Amino acid sequence: MPYEVKGVVARGKGAPVGVETVVVPDPGPGEAVVTVAACGVCHTDLHYREGGINDEFPFLLGHEAAGVVEAVGEGVDEVAPGDFVVLNWRAVCGRCRACRRGRPWYCFDTANASQPMRLADGTALSPALGIGAFVEKTLVAAGQCTRVARVDPAVAGLLGCGVMAGIGAAVNTGGVTRGDSVAVIGCGGVGDAAIVGARLAGAGRIIAVDVSARKLEWARRFGATDTVNAAEVDVVAAVRELTGGFGADVVIEAVGRPETYEQAFYARDLAGTVVLVGVPTPEMRVELPLGEVFGRGGALKSSWYGDCLPSRDFPMLVDLFAQGRLDLEGFVSERIGLEDVEEAFARMERGEVLRSVVML
Repeated sequence: MPYEVKGVVARGKGAPVGVETVVVPDPGPGEAVVTVAACGVCHTDLHYREGGINDEFPFLLGHEAAGVVEAVGEGVDEVAPGDFVVLNWRAVCGRCRACRRGRPWYCFDTANASQPMRLADGTALSPALGIGAFVEKTLVAAGQCTRVARVDPAVAGLLGCGVMAGIGAAVNTGGVTRGDSVAVIGCGGVGDAAIVGARLAGAGRIIAVDVSARKLEWARRFGATDTVNAAEVDVVAAVRELTGGFGADVVIEAVGRPETYEQAFYARDLAGTVVLVGVPTPEMRVELPLGEVFGRGGALKSSWYGDCLPSRDFPMLVDLFAQGRLDLEGFVSERIGLEDVEEAFARMERGEVLRSVVML
């Protein structure tokens, strides 16, 4: 029998979200129903509400989640009822050209559930990032469930998006290694996770850049060795001064704006690497002198989900947390209910929280 549950729905561009009845079907072949225990409030959910991703309203928001598998459909052997899982939006296919070449983190044919979840009147919902987890139960492709050791779901769920995106931007995409200098522009949840990743990888100098003194203080807590307040000084000049006049080996842009991307481009050393992990909106454009692109060498990369492989990376990061080597708890600013998501968006925009986490 289908499940009737409560979930957070965005019905129109910019309109306040509301808690509504959601009908979740029984899992079909290759699908799983997950009872959601916790889900982080990510800036991408706000992008969905604002129409910055697409216009396929109504959206069932939420995607940064952990919970317990309730039921599975035919042919599912990745997980079983009772498994504690972190949800991911990159369920790799194992068959496309990227997967066959041994690069499944670039999979070109990732899976979501085939059946839609619906409102009580039958209207099909578009689940955020193919998940939709601001809801008591959600339907996903079984490959979107990564089994991990059972820990606090409020911290485990953060691996499902923001923390993984940031750590992966440093470790997987940026290739940060021992002794590197790293600058991170934008010190929200993803940027701070990039700082954590750089520290785990053994970076020698980690420079946090933001316009908010509060966020720079958070960045120090996560391992930044230096801070630059972009509201007060020239970012490029400051980063170069802190790196012997050269620029950083790796610059991670975690804002997703043309002006901060340009700062990242010029704040890197010759042959250095720029990693874009901040999410831009569709209309944004960046212009750079082609001669500078050629003459500076190095690499300009984008990091989509931290180039992660959930089956490899999620269990490893949960283990690091359990060992006390990864401060996931530090990302949780508050624990809230489903009815508090709209105000959580407002606090996020005001820069008052790293992560609000919905507890179910």
